[in-house]
Amino acid sequence: MNVNRFFRRGAEVLLALCLAAMVLCVFGNVVLRYGFNSGLNATEELSRLLFVWMVFLGATAAYPAGQHMAFTSLVGMLRGRPRAFAAVTLLVRLLVLLACVLLGRGAWQQVVVGLDSHSVVLGYPVALLPLPALLCAVAIGFMVLVEIVRRTPLDLGHSADME
Repeated sequence: MNVNRFFRRGAEVLLALCLAAMVLCVFGNVVLRYGFNSGLNATEELSRLLFVWMVFLGATAAYPAGQHMAFTSLVGMLRGRPRAFAAVTLLVRLLVLLACVLLGRGAWQQVVVGLDSHSVVLGYPVALLPLPALLCAVAIGFMVLVEIVRRTPLDLGHSADME
């Protein structure tokens, strides 16, 4: 099974579940506020948590699809030179891996700090807020490592030289 496809499909399924839960929470709260002059405070907190998860799940799903911002001008000019293209490809992947390490390290620190505190309304551990950033960094980092090992060429299928 293709690793990128596995991470992309898993992230898309989780995205759909988060979006469905958010829609139910927000719609239910709107109905309660305007229809019955009441509301649930928990829906706002849950929606915020789900939104954070959706952002990082979306980033995880976007990586294997090649939908992150890309500056392909230099790499596009090197297409006729295989060695230079391979070197730049490796450099780009190593920089992405470095970004994943930095994001993962910072997210891990925030997870550890958040283990001892709880949200005000729902009482979930605050560590659940930075956790998706950590998981995103691990997933994208793993996909990058697989691409480095397999020597997968960069996908230059972007419609513009600079996005």
